[in-house]
Amino acid sequence: MLRLADLREAPDHWIQRLNKRGIPAKELVDSILDLDRKHRDILQLKEQKQAELNALSKAVGQFIREGSTQQAEEAKQKTGSLKAEIPALTEQELALDAEIKSILLSLPNAPHSSVPDGNDASSNVVVRSGNSSRELWNGAEAHWDLVARKNWIDFEAGVKVTGAGFPVYWGKAARLQRALIQYFLDFNTQRGYTEVQVPFMVNQDSGFGTGQLPDKEGQMYHATADDFYLIPTAEVPVTNLFRDTILDETALPIKCTAYSPCFRREAGSYGKDVRGLNRLHQFDKVEIVHICQPEFSYQVLDQMVNHVEELIQSLDLPYRLLRLCGGDMGFASALTYDFEVFSGAQQRWLEVSSVSNFEAFQSNRLKLRFRTNGKPQLLHTLNGSSLALPRILAAILEHHQTPEGVHIPEALQKYTGFDLLK
Repeated sequence: MLRLADLREAPDHWIQRLNKRGIPAKELVDSILDLDRKHRDILQLKEQKQAELNALSKAVGQFIREGSTQQAEEAKQKTGSLKAEIPALTEQELALDAEIKSILLSLPNAPHSSVPDGNDASSNVVVRSGNSSRELWNGAEAHWDLVARKNWIDFEAGVKVTGAGFPVYWGKAARLQRALIQYFLDFNTQRGYTEVQVPFMVNQDSGFGTGQLPDKEGQMYHATADDFYLIPTAEVPVTNLFRDTILDETALPIKCTAYSPCFRREAGSYGKDVRGLNRLHQFDKVEIVHICQPEFSYQVLDQMVNHVEELIQSLDLPYRLLRLCGGDMGFASALTYDFEVFSGAQQRWLEVSSVSNFEAFQSNRLKLRFRTNGKPQLLHTLNGSSLALPRILAAILEHHQTPEGVHIPEALQKYTGFDLLK
């Protein structure tokens, strides 16, 4: 959540940044600041009335002791009038405060200056690409045809047990899934991330803290009896471990990695984009989360991007790195890089990782701070997929196909125990 104090101090700066979202930024910021002025005027008036009431209350006693009956009576009448006015001012103050908070909650994060202008994915910028020389076997099938023919992944069984978007993995395909999870976790921990195992359901406060609620409520599965939400990513519980916390500066940075299943309703998804493993309601993902001082967060973002890129390179898949435009970024992000792998059999790019800097947007909601020179300040939070499994698995199945079977990338072979899926 953007801070009112920041908007107050430099409105033009925040309007300029928010304009990259393609929203009526000036209108929204002006309305917030207008409400803020009214709120502060009423608060000041209420404080004046309260001070006057306190002074008159003391004066009544003094007049009585002095025998000034008429003055005491006049003072009593004034205190009665003030006692009636103050609650009405309090009601106005609270209503304005709630209105300001409601508008602030509706505002997405303000994009960083380096975010490209644009309203949709067509304006995203390709930063670089890799492994582009890797050629697909000319007999390669789309992964959904391959796994159906080999009985490696059963989409129909998932429909029977739950519904569409909940596949069942069999035999070596299930083992490959497990191998990917273990490899991703090991890759991350060997580079300084602390592994943590977290709950797969969160409460409303956790969803609010990282920006899923109220923005993405319709995309989350909600267990209404207990008011818990199934997580869309491990970022939510991991980051919320530090909610309502003031960290010592010596404890920074914090680097965590976690595996979790992810649950997303994906309302409105249809067509070729959802076929096979392209878009699921339940899928596995390994996440990295980084918490650091504000002055280091963009350096950290670059480090995280390089980390994920190295991981994708180790799987020998064609990929590209995109810097997302303002209209294509997530609600809480200030700057996002997406990694996509190329599906040769589908002839399309598939997103497999987003790496984002949220600046202080999440930490303001989380009340996540650190103490420096005795004064608490908001931290910056970042996270990235390292990696999401379904589309990585789809790309491996398609790009590493040969007439003999699917060759397992060398980095994975010690985890699978086999080098060929056939």
